[in-house]
Amino acid sequence: MAAIRVPRPADQRTVVAVVFVATMFLAIMDATIVNVALPSIATDLGTGTDSIDTVVTSYLVSLAVVIPASGWLADRFGARRVFLAALTVFTVASALCATAGDVGQLVGWRILQGVGGGLLTPVGTTMLYRVYPPQQRARAARVMMIPTAVAPALGPVLGGLLTDGLSWHWVFLVNVPLGLATLLYGLVFLADVPATAARGFDLVGFLLAAGGLAGILYAVSTGPSHGWGSPAVLLTGAAGLVATAAMIYWETRVPHPVLALEIMKNRIFRMSNLVMTFGVMAFMALLYLVPLLAQAIEGASSTRAGLLVFPEAVGVMIGSQVAGSLYPRIGPRRLLAGGLAAAAVTIGLFAAVTISASPWTLRTLMFLAGFAMSFVFLSTQTAAFATITPMRTGDASALFNAQRQLASAFGVALVATVLALPDAGSAAAGAFARRWVFLVPATLALVGAVLALFIRDADASATMRSVAQRVPTSPGTGPDGPVPAKLPRREREAT
Repeated sequence: MAAIRVPRPADQRTVVAVVFVATMFLAIMDATIVNVALPSIATDLGTGTDSIDTVVTSYLVSLAVVIPASGWLADRFGARRVFLAALTVFTVASALCATAGDVGQLVGWRILQGVGGGLLTPVGTTMLYRVYPPQQRARAARVMMIPTAVAPALGPVLGGLLTDGLSWHWVFLVNVPLGLATLLYGLVFLADVPATAARGFDLVGFLLAAGGLAGILYAVSTGPSHGWGSPAVLLTGAAGLVATAAMIYWETRVPHPVLALEIMKNRIFRMSNLVMTFGVMAFMALLYLVPLLAQAIEGASSTRAGLLVFPEAVGVMIGSQVAGSLYPRIGPRRLLAGGLAAAAVTIGLFAAVTISASPWTLRTLMFLAGFAMSFVFLSTQTAAFATITPMRTGDASALFNAQRQLASAFGVALVATVLALPDAGSAAAGAFARRWVFLVPATLALVGAVLALFIRDADASATMRSVAQRVPTSPGTGPDGPVPAKLPRREREAT
């Protein structure tokens, strides 16, 4: 009897897009879906609120720890193999989290879950950019926008519905069916990519990078709640900074570093990451503030508070279509500067209307903030990899995702610290802090807009059809990749 063959789709772009969206959705949403279930978990497992915070922190830290090794693993063992293995680990760990009988077990399984999730994001990004040529990177960025925009906003809503309607166990079990379906789809349709790395593993660099990321993330995640002067925060933060400094010293002196920091010499990659850092800080701070203050001030339920945030995802989805059509003609600089400036104004309006305003006023502002930020996300994700060769995509993706993870944590920690200032003890000062804290992410977005003006559209010409089709390039011109030999007058004035 002849074996049954399942045909592979001819276009791997479709296959990679499907597995990328599904897995990134799971990994990103899992960082927010658990938050609303923490009180129920603490009650059921018989622990206090101080201990239950480690359920979130352990996932975020383990997520970041494995990112430095993602590029080497993808090159050494093949992106497909590493990606599917990481998805298996994440799915199995999600099921194990639901079986935890005490906080220690739950934290242990969350660490394992973070290991899988931490590899999914950079390895998935590597696969995506390898199947999309530079001229189609804006289309690839649209694919990346789906989980990036929807998952953080949907997490609190879905978490509230599952916890209130079923039990906290389902915030973990919900990952299992989608994880298994994506795993089977990937096993059947995802094309194998042969391993390319013959270099040895930089163990010292990995330990320093992982320790640095873990220490810094733990400190900024627990600092607002435990106090920045607490011994645990001070020790882990200092250790993280020392390890990061040692990592930079080591990685710039070894022939095959686990984190290829020399990629930062690439001007468009460096500037896109810098702008992205301020944009992500502002965005995550806003997503943190609105549901938190809605619950604290208005007494809103977790589900209702999450629904106030969800219009942001709709704004990102719609805005990404507009930004995707404009990017090839306009380039990243003006889209980034305009998007961040518009986001700064929109976020600043939250301070004027207060969180007690009409729900539809808040939802409208969230939609507009998401619409503006879509220009930022699409442009940075497209331009950052404009001159990165396929062989260096894994290394660049590890750096890009590590920086984005740190930016997310710093954005939330900054506004949480402002809300926890001692002066907020009085009613007047507390109301003032809650109202004007929105100026913090608004200022971050404004700083990002100013930095965006220093981006050169010519550096991203490979991702712009209108420029790339007309500008002759001289390849191999150093770390910034192809350099346009001569730009038309309009592009010269724009850059």
